[in-house]
Amino acid sequence: MLRLVGRHGTPGTCYFRSVQATCIHCGTQHVLKDTELGSHSKVQFRCSKCKKTTVVELKLRPDETVVMSPLPSFARGDAASSTLKLPPMDPGLKLPPKANIVLTVMSGPGKGTLHKVTKPRVVLGRKGADIPLDDPEISRYHCLLEVRETHINLKDLDSTNGTFYDEERVRAAMLRDGSEFRVGGSLIRVTFEPK
Repeated sequence: MLRLVGRHGTPGTCYFRSVQATCIHCGTQHVLKDTELGSHSKVQFRCSKCKKTTVVELKLRPDETVVMSPLPSFARGDAASSTLKLPPMDPGLKLPPKANIVLTVMSGPGKGTLHKVTKPRVVLGRKGADIPLDDPEISRYHCLLEVRETHINLKDLDSTNGTFYDEERVRAAMLRDGSEFRVGGSLIRVTFEPK
């Protein structure tokens, strides 16, 4: 449910002071400020009462009205029933023979944590992913890393808050030794360490 709390501007422009949304779990009303909405098509917020997360979708209608509705559970990255369906693994995916790939959390909730990549294809996310990160801002299955010996293909898995490379939200990026990317509040550095 959405209610526009404040709106002003000349015809053709629309400025929002705040938008009221309802927690889908307990019904508590929350006011989301314009700065929290930004230009995103999906926004999530944590309920102050039940502490659960609600994901809402924003749409701008032709009459400049923002339509915001909770996403169904199957479309939310943190849905309890969500399962990951990946295509068959490409035979060209291989771990480098002379190096170990290490992911270091440079900043965020798990700062200083190291994760060794032990398979040529791994999923980063929360509990249940190949590499679980302690970050409430990431989706259950957030992004995919596919190793091709000398580089890694990074692919976003339609995460709620996105995957960022060079501070740009990306669907995919190529990572090399020393590359950094961000998921949620976590900045992660890729290192190829000689065996």
